[in-house]
Amino acid sequence: MSYPPEPWYLGGSLLASAFLVPAADLPSCLLASVPDNARPFRVGRRVLIGVAFANYTPGGVLSYDELLVAVPSLQRGRLRITIPQIWVDSAESMEGGRTLWGIPKELATFERSETPEAATTSMTVSTTEAVSVMAAFGSTIVPGVRQLRLPIVQRTASGSILSHNRVAGRISSLSAQWSFDGRGELGYLAGRRPFTSFAVREASIVFGMKVERE
Repeated sequence: MSYPPEPWYLGGSLLASAFLVPAADLPSCLLASVPDNARPFRVGRRVLIGVAFANYTPGGVLSYDELLVAVPSLQRGRLRITIPQIWVDSAESMEGGRTLWGIPKELATFERSETPEAATTSMTVSTTEAVSVMAAFGSTIVPGVRQLRLPIVQRTASGSILSHNRVAGRISSLSAQWSFDGRGELGYLAGRRPFTSFAVREASIVFGMKVERE
């Protein structure tokens, strides 16, 4: 399987939401995936969980769709993000993500439609629709093109991999209605509403600018 060498230069858009989920309701694999010296963000007994659909368009090193779950944490006082669950519709992305950065990508199929005002996306694993979102774009949160740092740390069999990444794009508010299959791997999110959502459009992503392997 061939995949691009790091770093990956990608372009596209992201629809992201943040949830607060009781720690007792989370599958054990989620928190176990966070390195031992990193502390997930909590509000009382609830853990901050991010969910995002990404659409990487032609023009970058790869084009594909993606759904990921993110667990933000603090590691030695610095923001880190761990991705314990992620699906893509590209075998090259799956193999590259696993090999280069320890990101446990799986394969799925996606359907997506978008207008300037709204977007609808769904992901099917095997023959079951695992998640869908209906999103309406709101007002610009900050003017112009803004950059976001995405330092991702993944636990591996031999230690950990920290990849420094960057997203630059136009950030707007988002009204997002998520639906999760209660019997699937994302069932712990079924029936929950995000407390905040946002979109990044006309985005430029650099993944794997600097990678630290321990």
